[in-house]
Amino acid sequence: MDAITLTRQLIDIESISGNEAAVGNYLYGELCRVGYQTRRIPVQDDRFNLYATSPEQPHPAIVFSTHMDTVPPFIPSSEDATRIYGRGSCDAKGIIAAQIAASERLWQQGIYVGLLFVVGEERDSLGAKVANDYAASQPAHAAKYLVNGEPTENHIALASKGTLRVEVTASGRMAHSAYPELGESAIDKLIAALSRLLAMPLPSDPEIGPCTLNIGLIEGGRAPNVIPDHAHADLVYRLVGPSQDLRREILAAAGDQVKIEFPLELPFLRLRTIDGLPTMIAAFTTDIPRLTNWGEPLLIGPGSIHVAHTEREFIDKQQLADAIDLYCTIAKRLG
Repeated sequence: MDAITLTRQLIDIESISGNEAAVGNYLYGELCRVGYQTRRIPVQDDRFNLYATSPEQPHPAIVFSTHMDTVPPFIPSSEDATRIYGRGSCDAKGIIAAQIAASERLWQQGIYVGLLFVVGEERDSLGAKVANDYAASQPAHAAKYLVNGEPTENHIALASKGTLRVEVTASGRMAHSAYPELGESAIDKLIAALSRLLAMPLPSDPEIGPCTLNIGLIEGGRAPNVIPDHAHADLVYRLVGPSQDLRREILAAAGDQVKIEFPLELPFLRLRTIDGLPTMIAAFTTDIPRLTNWGEPLLIGPGSIHVAHTEREFIDKQQLADAIDLYCTIAKRLG
């Protein structure tokens, strides 16, 4: 398959998290057409992962993997002389195309790798969790290495920061805003707690860099003339180590006027590298922590994370071509 053409075809199939069936069905058809043994692994409702292998090696030791879903909004493809644009161009539909092209080239050389494409990475890694259970249930599953694709500009990641999601909720009592003494403002409580969390020192690693905090969502209140009885914020910390001490510090800093919950954690990871390849630190998280049954992980892919999730997301055509060579090189070195 031509990687540029396939990238554009995949971009033009909307696959925002939760709506991946159409792109999954398209990939299933294309992979079957060129001779892969391809399985749909059910995930939820009409959503499914794809696992493809060559008939010659149904249980490969090396698996290339990335995700089929994208963040909103849908942006159709376009291109110029050097770049392909559109939602998912670098995160991660161009990577899907590069991994398939590399697999085909390796197949022609008698080297067989698997292809695992999952759903839900941008939301909750549900596809990765299901894929991990699938691997555990297969007695002949033999994967030793997982080459996960995310936009790293074709640098191999030394480490990937973890993610700790935090929900902060405040409750109050409604009243007419002309008489604030009769009410209790949940928003005031939330603002005070968030101010303390923003002021809290965060850990840092000399090689990886600092733990960071983003307050991504704030909501609350009823109307401008009503004392608010509810307020809520969603936060994300990017971890550079274990989270136990950080959790305790968050609880202490937030105080007892708010409720703190930790709905998701993906751990900080140090990753396998390949001698001679340029390296980077991934400040983002991936599906790798949920794919522990797929072998020792490596993280590398074309495209820049700095343009992923933006209105002008793109992938450089030369990086796409270089990624095909890199994936082939990595498979040979691991083999």
